[in-house]
Amino acid sequence: MPFSLPVTLPDTLSAVVDHHLGQWLGAVHQAGLEPDLQQLGDSFMAELQLVLAGSDFVAEQLRRDPVMAWRLVEDQRLSRSLAPGEMAQLLSQQLDAALTEEQFAQALRRFRQQHQVRIIWRDITRQASTMDTTRDLSDMADACLEQAYRWVYAQLESEFGTPRSEEGEQQHLVVLGMGKLGAQELNLSSDIDLIFAFPSQGETQGGRRSLSNQEFFTRVGQKLIRLLDEVTVDGFVFRVDMRLRPYGDSGALVFSFNALEQYYQSQGRDWERYAMIKARVVAGDQVAGAELMERLRPFVYRRYIDFAAIEALRNLKQLIQREVQRKGLHDNVKLGAGGIREVEFIGQAFQLIHGGRDRSLQQRPILAVLDMLAANVYLPDETVDELKGAYLFLRDTEHALQAIDDRQTQMLPTDSLTQARVAMIMGFDNWAEFRRQLELQRSRVARHFAGVIADPDEEEEREQAPYTQWLTLFTGFPEPEQACEQLVEGGFKDGARAWELLQHLLRSPRVRAMQRMSRERLDVFLPRLLAMACEQDDPDLALERVIPLVEAVARRSAYLVLLTENPGALRELLVLCSASPLIAEEIARYPVVLDELLNAGRLYRPPETAELIDELRQQLLRIPEDDLEQQMEALRYFKRAHSLRVAASEIAGSLPLMKVSDYLTWIAEAILQQVLQLAWQDMVRRHGVPKRHDGTPCELDFIIVGYGKVGGIELGHGSDLDLVFIHDGDTEAETDGPRPLDGGRFYTRLGQRIIHILNTHTTAGVLYDVDMRLRPSGDAGLLVTSLEAFARYQREVAWTWEHQALVRARPLAGCVQLGERFNRLRAEVLGRQRDEEELRTAVRDMRKKMRDNLATQATHGGLDPTAFTAEAAFDLKQDAGGIVDIEFMVQYAVLAWSCRYPELLRFTDNIRISDGLRDAGLIPGEDVQHLQEAYKAYRAAAHRLALQKQPGTVPGDQFHDYRHHIIRLWQQLLPDAADA
Repeated sequence: MPFSLPVTLPDTLSAVVDHHLGQWLGAVHQAGLEPDLQQLGDSFMAELQLVLAGSDFVAEQLRRDPVMAWRLVEDQRLSRSLAPGEMAQLLSQQLDAALTEEQFAQALRRFRQQHQVRIIWRDITRQASTMDTTRDLSDMADACLEQAYRWVYAQLESEFGTPRSEEGEQQHLVVLGMGKLGAQELNLSSDIDLIFAFPSQGETQGGRRSLSNQEFFTRVGQKLIRLLDEVTVDGFVFRVDMRLRPYGDSGALVFSFNALEQYYQSQGRDWERYAMIKARVVAGDQVAGAELMERLRPFVYRRYIDFAAIEALRNLKQLIQREVQRKGLHDNVKLGAGGIREVEFIGQAFQLIHGGRDRSLQQRPILAVLDMLAANVYLPDETVDELKGAYLFLRDTEHALQAIDDRQTQMLPTDSLTQARVAMIMGFDNWAEFRRQLELQRSRVARHFAGVIADPDEEEEREQAPYTQWLTLFTGFPEPEQACEQLVEGGFKDGARAWELLQHLLRSPRVRAMQRMSRERLDVFLPRLLAMACEQDDPDLALERVIPLVEAVARRSAYLVLLTENPGALRELLVLCSASPLIAEEIARYPVVLDELLNAGRLYRPPETAELIDELRQQLLRIPEDDLEQQMEALRYFKRAHSLRVAASEIAGSLPLMKVSDYLTWIAEAILQQVLQLAWQDMVRRHGVPKRHDGTPCELDFIIVGYGKVGGIELGHGSDLDLVFIHDGDTEAETDGPRPLDGGRFYTRLGQRIIHILNTHTTAGVLYDVDMRLRPSGDAGLLVTSLEAFARYQREVAWTWEHQALVRARPLAGCVQLGERFNRLRAEVLGRQRDEEELRTAVRDMRKKMRDNLATQATHGGLDPTAFTAEAAFDLKQDAGGIVDIEFMVQYAVLAWSCRYPELLRFTDNIRISDGLRDAGLIPGEDVQHLQEAYKAYRAAAHRLALQKQPGTVPGDQFHDYRHHIIRLWQQLLPDAADA
């Protein structure tokens, strides 16, 4: 059946039409439909040739399913817009016959293909306006999402029951459409960006097996995505992108309303505000969805004119411009200069800055926003008219590009055939005419985009900024030799190694998996990192130490923004990491502490004890009492943040050795006090309050006793805690709660709970490693001991070395009255009369045993003459003349003489005990001074080595005077038996 073309087409397009028309007519003939061709009408046949000239996709769909042509002309669907709700009604009718998931998925895909043909047809023939097309596509997505969700929900509900809140109310998923779907501006081949949420925690009821709401809706989400996104022989429905959800691909698939709100208020970033402007409830529970949108509104729209957003938007604008330059996107009608994204940016910039005060700007569609900008005199009428005209032209161009193959592209074609098709669809006689009009429209957008939130000094600043010399390393593709040469010229000694580090970072799986925005942030950050690394004494070392941190935070690029926008914080980071690999690794493992670098004054001024205790208490008060997981995270952040401040102060020289240990010990004490309270409250909630021997309820009646470094107020970086738990309850009497325990089991579980909180590995690591071996009978003894049993053990069973350890013991947390009773017991045990010769022998034997097992074997524990040569190693702690010798001498003195000089029992640290020995005339003042200076020097060296992640040994030619003096003093106080 001959047909005449409705317009004069170039020969190339006439050949395309002839080919497609022949294919279709062949399919019609095979299907036995040829006699019915007249039913399609003349207008259909005329329009068909125009559409075939513009779309291979439509041609293929009509060939595969020739009956589709008759379905399309039914009820005049090609010549009119669908009524509100009609799309959903048509889909529902098509899905009615689906009994299995496979049939349902097939029906969805066939519906999508038919309506995609209808929409492209109406767009090419200009029977639909630009926004009619985008609305049709968005309505189709809404209908598919809603009905697919209802199907999935029903399937899972029949298996697992109905998800309900803790109050028993039925729960439904809320599906948020973001981006173009949210604004009802989908293009012909858009992905759909979604976020899944549900109202509250709870579990399913009435099913074969109960699931938490989180797990139920996760399964719903997974199944929903598969129904829409999976490519089958029938194609797909929509490509689904979930990366806009909190934490992107690494985050949970679904979030409760509370979790979403908390995330956006505490961690939401500027680009997430930008994205959330267009969010809309597209499927699921519309009522609950409206509540969620209201809860998220304060995150998107500030109540005041948000001038803070201006700088963030300037940065985003620069990222857009650099991306265009870097990726060569000039021919991309969406992302290139003067493209669709720049129009959207203009509107959204005004929304972010003024939307909180001017509710008329709180709209999703960009054209409506532009109208408001003109109506409220944010922009001149002529500017808005130009932007709207350009936007519609660009969107039509985008649709023309995508209609050809139903392919997601915004790139202008380079081949003549596709250029001719696009020009024809856009109503131009040839590509050159179309291109001239396109460039005119884009130049208008680019001009207006350049004027939005412009920084008058930005060009000058960009020229002067030191980091600009490094931009070419990341915006182009330099040859390795050129890159290495540039790095050496910039200040790196080993350019090849620096380039290798950067390439390893950029090729790492974490960076390769970064979202586009995150990668842009990395590209903005890296030139600044190189520029500031070159300011350090050793740029190569600084870069090597910081690169692991950059890789570690690749998926949490807010940290990169923090360092980019706060040059002072980046400088502090480089200084600290250059000074200490321990700090570098700690920050890389737990980058949340980067916040501490923002305030240099606070960073180098650790708080006093009372401030520490109050700060931690305030942090924990903001967490629900029964949320142990969050409490443990808060405790760990507190410890890491304050330990970083102490290390920074030590490196800067603003905190002397004794104060470093003081602060580290105070941090531990503050934590232990809160850990004990948390564990006690948890145990009492579960089991009630234990009883004392007189039957009255205990008011804690429990103490944590610190031994070793924490007891002696001498903690170092990475020290573990030597602890002993003591209680004063009745071990036989039961607690008064719903699940009673006898007192012994109660306090044992309390001790276990404390240890669990302290040394459990969470995402933030452990709080402290705990050593309980100094308790009565060591590992064979009870975890928690009554004061009575502890006293009996110390008086009757304990070895001399256990009394030595008691010298440094003191209560750290718990009942004040019990702590005082412990101190009296300690004074009694340590202050009793001892046979000095027996004591000397016991102390000396224990020291020999330690030296034989723990000291440097090659130098016989530091006693061999070769121990003082540069080739030998001196163990600061275990070798002769080292830290343990000093501690043993002090402990011997307390055990030998405190019966006559009880003032020696007042303190637990070696420095103040040695002061007491001097004041009592027991050791000459000169010897005490040498002892104290040596002790401080050794510990300072040990601290430095710890910060360098090195063992506590130095070359044997160091500390000669101190070592000789300590060995001589040892021989005076604790002479070997042969010398005595």
